[in-house]
Amino acid sequence: TGEFLHHLRDAGATAVGVDHRLTLAEAHRRLSANPGPDGRGAVPLQGNIDPALLAAPWEVLEAHVRDVVASGAVAPGHVVNLAHGVPPETDAAVLTRVVELIHSLPVPEREGQDPAPGAETAEREERA
Repeated sequence: TGEFLHHLRDAGATAVGVDHRLTLAEAHRRLSANPGPDGRGAVPLQGNIDPALLAAPWEVLEAHVRDVVASGAVAPGHVVNLAHGVPPETDAAVLTRVVELIHSLPVPEREGQDPAPGAETAEREERA
C-alpha cells in the first residue's frame, strides 16, 4: 500500500491503513510531503503490527509493538491494529498480552490536539 497511500487519502479516506512493510512514520512522511487536491496531507493511520510476529518470542513481539506505537505517534491519530488479519493458529493469550501492552503505554500527545480524555488521570495513577 505504500505507493498508494495518497490515492486512498485523496479518495476521501479519513484514515489510512498501512501494512507492516512500511513504518507508520514513513507513511506519515509520504502523506505530509504530498498534500492532496483538497489540501490535506497527513491523516490518521491504522496498523501496522506484523501478524507473523504473533508467533515470535514475546520479547520480539513486545519490541515490535512498542516500535509500531512509537512510529505512529507522529501521525495526527493512530489506530493500533494488525497489518492484516489474525493468523488462525495464533494463541489467544498472545493477543491478550498485546492488547494489555498497548493499553499500558502512554497516549502520545499530538501537536494541536488536546490529550486523550482520562490520559492525565491514568498517568497520575501510574506514578502513584
